[in-house]
Amino acid sequence: MTRVAPITRLRARLERWARAETGTATIEFVILFPLVVSVMLMSFETSIIMARQFLLDRAMDISMRGLRLGTWPDIQHDEFKAIVCKQAAFLYDCENTLAIEMVPISKTTWNLPSEPPECVDRTETILPVTTFNQGPDNGLMMVRACLTVDPFFPGVGLGLKLDQAPQDGFYLTSTSFFVNEPGSGG
Repeated sequence: MTRVAPITRLRARLERWARAETGTATIEFVILFPLVVSVMLMSFETSIIMARQFLLDRAMDISMRGLRLGTWPDIQHDEFKAIVCKQAAFLYDCENTLAIEMVPISKTTWNLPSEPPECVDRTETILPVTTFNQGPDNGLMMVRACLTVDPFFPGVGLGLKLDQAPQDGFYLTSTSFFVNEPGSGG
């Protein structure tokens, strides 16, 4: 009979513990907190990506005005990249992570380049060779820029669908077209 009393006391304590409602908020917190925080971080990451894309597009548009009007008749790749990076004030390390290519588009076939734009590979010490041809008078030109950026929160996993770059980055691209004014082509 002395052995029954500790077992019944243990059983009573276990039943009381199973019926108790203390700690239920902790369970909800443990389950929902990571979900809410990850959604919040992904939203912030999305806004940062959109701001960077906006800055790249804006810098390209402002820089393209000079090309459209023939202000820089014989501009070189590095000069144009410096102009774009000057317009994109808040893009980190723009001079080293931006690749720009300018190619003429045939008005008879209207074929656009099928391959993606050349982007900077940060694992390589040699930068990719890009085409920068100002084209003939009245020629249709396509300018593509590719910026290699790092995610703000690399562990969130938002960038799984983005074009992955080496060393945990991704690519932002911007494309613009213009027609060379007469007398402005190369």
